[in-house]
Amino acid sequence: MSAVIEERTAPERMPALYLSHGAPPLADDPVWPGQLAAWSAGLPRPRAILMVSAHWEEAPLALGAVRTLPLVYDFWGFPEHYYRVTYAAPGAPELAESVRKLLPTPVQDMPDRGLDHGAYVPLVEMYPEADIPVLQISLPTLDPVRLMEIGRRLAPLRDEGVLIIGSGFFTHNLAALRHAGGVPGWSAEFDDWGHRALEAQDVDALLDFTRKSPAGRLAHPRTEHFAPLFVTMGAADAAGKLDAQRSVIDGFWMGLAKRSVQFG
Repeated sequence: MSAVIEERTAPERMPALYLSHGAPPLADDPVWPGQLAAWSAGLPRPRAILMVSAHWEEAPLALGAVRTLPLVYDFWGFPEHYYRVTYAAPGAPELAESVRKLLPTPVQDMPDRGLDHGAYVPLVEMYPEADIPVLQISLPTLDPVRLMEIGRRLAPLRDEGVLIIGSGFFTHNLAALRHAGGVPGWSAEFDDWGHRALEAQDVDALLDFTRKSPAGRLAHPRTEHFAPLFVTMGAADAAGKLDAQRSVIDGFWMGLAKRSVQFG
């Protein structure tokens, strides 16, 4: 009997997500918030969320606050109401301890670092009740191979009910957008290439995307918004082969590809 009870109460293995997080005005988009809400509604309810955002680079790898703190409004020039958004999710000290045990490299604590907009902007739409513990960790490097290894080491958390999310943007070149109207060719070309590479599970091509993709350097002149994908891929590749994946959200927002992918 006890074995049956344990089986019923064991957490369901969570998928791993890479999402394009948009910007504060995402909340005003007529379509995107609903897409994110529908996505989360179709997932098992996580016990905790581990977030890796393009907007926090810190080495060695850092753990953010394990308690509720004010958000980090790491953007400028937006209307005032975007700076009044709140997201008081519980901290996740137990998850932080698990991360420390899984990673062999030095891990530093930054207890005063709240969630940045790469973390909270999508979470406001996906889990608006803010009742799931959230831990944000930093990107300690932009090297795809090293990030994928970090993801592999974090993969066991998925079996503990932890939703691992890499938050970036599938294409991201704001400077080039200033001179473009509609969807620029480089954004569309890279999005199509990335979609096909993911479907083919072509890990080698994705790891070497700056050389093997069309317009890779234009789509990502600096690679921090693509980098979280590799943590997600690592978390989905612990057995040496990527879990089944699908693009849950696609299309473009202000010329940037908002492709968002679920593994598992």
